[in-house]
Amino acid sequence: MKKQVLSFKHALHGLKCAFKTEAHLRFHCFFAILVVIGGFLFQISPIEWGACLLCIGAVISSELINTAIETTIDLITQEHHPLAKKAKDVAAGAVLLWAIISVGIGLLIFLPKFISLIRLLFCVG
Repeated sequence: MKKQVLSFKHALHGLKCAFKTEAHLRFHCFFAILVVIGGFLFQISPIEWGACLLCIGAVISSELINTAIETTIDLITQEHHPLAKKAKDVAAGAVLLWAIISVGIGLLIFLPKFISLIRLLFCVG
C-alpha cells in the first residue's frame, strides 16, 4: 500500500511541476475552468457534461504526455536532430488535434445555448 501512495504522490508532483512550468497547460486549464463554469451556468445535460469532461481530460492528458516527450528528448539530446523534431512535432500535433476537436464539441454544446440566451435577452427571433 505504501508503494501505491508514493506513486500517487509522484503523480501529483508531476501535475504540480507541469502546471508551474508549462504555459500551454495553464492555458488549457484556464479554458477547462471556463467550460466548467459555462456548464453550470447553462445547466448542461449529463451527456454534455460527459463530453466536456472527456474533452478536458483528453486535452490536458495529451498536453502532459507532450511535455513528457519533449522533456525526455531534451534530456537525451540538445542537438537539432530531425527525428527529435519529428517526435516533438507529432506530440504537439496530438494536443492540437484534441484541442480542435474539443472546441468543435464545445461549440456544438454551448453555441445553441448562447444563441438562445442572446435571443432571450434581446427579444430577437
